[in-house]
Amino acid sequence: MHRALPMMLTTALLVPSTVSSQDSAGAQVKRGEYLVSIAGCHDCHTPWTTGSAGPEPDMKRALSGHPQDVMISAPATLSPPWSGAMNPTSTGWSGPWGVSFSANLTPDPETGVLRDFTEQQFIQTMRTGRHQGQGRPILPPMPWPAYGNMTDDDLKAVFAYLRQVPPVKNKVPDPLPPKQ
Repeated sequence: MHRALPMMLTTALLVPSTVSSQDSAGAQVKRGEYLVSIAGCHDCHTPWTTGSAGPEPDMKRALSGHPQDVMISAPATLSPPWSGAMNPTSTGWSGPWGVSFSANLTPDPETGVLRDFTEQQFIQTMRTGRHQGQGRPILPPMPWPAYGNMTDDDLKAVFAYLRQVPPVKNKVPDPLPPKQ
């Protein structure tokens, strides 16, 4: 029996693992889906509509950002004690910074904001609060300081999930400056 043990160990080491890289990638995407759901990404990046039970996310446009056909031309007029407002789709936000619009996080090759991001740039964006880790600041209400506390593996999982959601062609407008 003691002679068979080394042979069994050698065979076990030489047989390819049953866990493939495809299984690993699938687990990463599943983890990303979970993180996107608990982090509230749909709350701002999926337009809301009125359904039979009241306001609900329009999952046909999941993570597509502010709808291009919903025009906002100026910041909301606010007076104390109010310092911010949002539009009915929950994708346009107005405050002292002007108006910010939720980005299209789908992998649409023409209108998805992450189309030109690498995984590392996505991580840097979440860590620094700047587009691609070095561009313009990400505006409120995006809670990037909280998301920046995620582990690299968690942010990689979120990125992997966002890269494979159904693309939605939707050109989100540029932010509007504050009232002068």
